[in-house]
Amino acid sequence: MKLSAADWRRRLDSPWWRGIAAVLAGALPMLSFPAPSLWWFAYVALVPWILLVRSAPTARRAAYDGWLGGLGFMLAVHHWLLPSLHVFTLVIAALLGALWAPWGWLTRRFLAGVPSAGQIASALFVLPSAWLMVELVRSWEGLGGPWGLLGSSQWDVEPALRLASVGGVWLLSFLLVAVNVAVAVLVAVRQSRAPALAGLVATAAATSAAWVWSPRPDVDGRVRIAVVQPGVIDGVGGAEKRFAREETLTRQLAGQDVDLVVWGESSVGFDLADRPDLADRLAALSREVDADILVNVDARRSDRPGIYKSSVLVGPEGPTGDRYDKMRLVPFGEYVPARSLLGWATSVGKAAGEDRMRGSKQAVMNVGDGLRIGPMVCFESAFPDMSRHLARDGAELLLAQSATSSFQQSWAPEQHASLAALRAAETGRPMVHATLTGVSAVYGPSGERVGSWLGTDASASEVYDVPLAHGVTPYARFGEWPVYAALLILAVLGATDGARSLRVRRAGPSPRVPPARTAHGSPARPGR
Repeated sequence: MKLSAADWRRRLDSPWWRGIAAVLAGALPMLSFPAPSLWWFAYVALVPWILLVRSAPTARRAAYDGWLGGLGFMLAVHHWLLPSLHVFTLVIAALLGALWAPWGWLTRRFLAGVPSAGQIASALFVLPSAWLMVELVRSWEGLGGPWGLLGSSQWDVEPALRLASVGGVWLLSFLLVAVNVAVAVLVAVRQSRAPALAGLVATAAATSAAWVWSPRPDVDGRVRIAVVQPGVIDGVGGAEKRFAREETLTRQLAGQDVDLVVWGESSVGFDLADRPDLADRLAALSREVDADILVNVDARRSDRPGIYKSSVLVGPEGPTGDRYDKMRLVPFGEYVPARSLLGWATSVGKAAGEDRMRGSKQAVMNVGDGLRIGPMVCFESAFPDMSRHLARDGAELLLAQSATSSFQQSWAPEQHASLAALRAAETGRPMVHATLTGVSAVYGPSGERVGSWLGTDASASEVYDVPLAHGVTPYARFGEWPVYAALLILAVLGATDGARSLRVRRAGPSPRVPPARTAHGSPARPGR
C-alpha cells in the first residue's frame, strides 16, 4: 500500500512511529563508512534526520528526536559489538545517544517553519559546531573513543584527505554537517532556497581555497616495510601456534631487502623476559631477514604487576630495549570502567575479566638506517591527537598493530583499516596498519593507498614500498583548531542569547491591559 504525504504526516504524529523514524534516520550515515563505503552518501545522510527534527511540534520533542537519532547512529556504527556485549551495546548506545539531544533542540530552533536568511546562515555554523561537540565528548576513551566520526567516512576521497591535512577529521565533519543542513533547507523550504544555495556555494568556495592552499608532503625517500598477518588461529595452544605461523611467514621475507617487519597486536602471547627461547627465535629471524621486527606482546610482565599490551622492537641481538605500552584501552574489551559498579557486564558478554594496565607515554623508536617509527596499538589509531603527537616528536613512519579477530564477519575490520588513511593525511606521514587476522593496509603521506589490502581471509606476509615525506601539515602544527572554532561559535551564541534575555528582563514585564468588556459586561463570555 502506497502512503501519501498526508498519511506519513499522520503517522509521524504518533510518538511511536516518530521514534522509530528517528532511530532509522540516525542510523543512515553508517552506509557512508566501510564496508559499504558509500562516501558520497555522507553529504545527504543527515537530511532525513534534520527534516524530522525540524518538524517536531515542540522543542522538547526535537531534543527527544535528537536523542533517538543518536541512539540509532551509535548502534549502527557499533553494531559489530552486539555478539560481544549483547544487551549492554543497547545501553551504551542509549546513553551516548543523549549527546545529540541539544543538537536536535538547536536544529528545530534554527530551521523550524520558514527560517529567515539569518537563521539559515547561523544554522550553517551552529549546527556543525554542535555536532562537533558531540564528537568531541564521545571521543573520550572512557566513552568508547572516536570511532565513527562523520568525517572519517571520507577516508578514500583525495580532496577530502587534503582538507584533513588542514583541519583533521574534525574539519571534514564540520563541512559534511554544513552541507547536509543546506541540502535539507533546499529540499524542505522553497522560500529559503536562495540563502541555502548561497551557503552551499560559500562552503564549496572556502573548501576549494583550502584545498588549493594546503601544502603537499614532500616525498624524499622510500622504505620497504613487511607486514606479517598469520590469520585466524584458534584452539588449544593458540599462542604457540600463532607464533610458529608468524615465524614461518617472516622467514619467507629473507632476501627481499626489507627495512622493518611488523607483526600484529597480541602477536606474542608471552613476556619475552620469561621466555628467552622466544626472544632468541625472534633474534634469529631478525638476522635471517636482515631487519628489525616489531612485535606486540600481550602478557603479564615479569618486571611489574599486571598485563600489558606492548610494542616491542627486536633486533639481531634480541629485544633492543625500545618498548611502547598501550595507553588508551578499549572500554569493556580491555578493562571495565568502574568495575565495582559495571562488573556485571562480564556475565552478559565478553567483557574483560581482568583489566589491562596502561602505559604512561608515547614512544618514538629508532630502526636501522635511521628510520624513526611511532607505534600505536589497536583502536589508538582512531585518536587523531596520538598520531599528531608522534609526528611532532619526529616519527617518520606511523604504525598501528591491531587484531580485530573477534569481529571477522562484521564491517569492523574494513572500517578500522580505513582510519590509518586519515591519520596519514592529517600528519603527512605514511602509516602501516598491521593486524593478526585482517584487514592490514598501508597508506602514503597523503593518505593514498600503497599496495593492496590483506583481507580477513589472508594468512600471508606482504612487502610494501612506502614513500617517506617531511614537512609539517597545518593540522600537525595547529591541532584541533576546528574544535576550538566550534567552541567559539557556540560561546558567541550563548553570549548573544544571554544578552538578549538580560535586555528583556531589564525592560520589565509588559504593561497589563485590562480585558475588553462587551456591552453586557462579561470579559470571558461575551453576551452574558
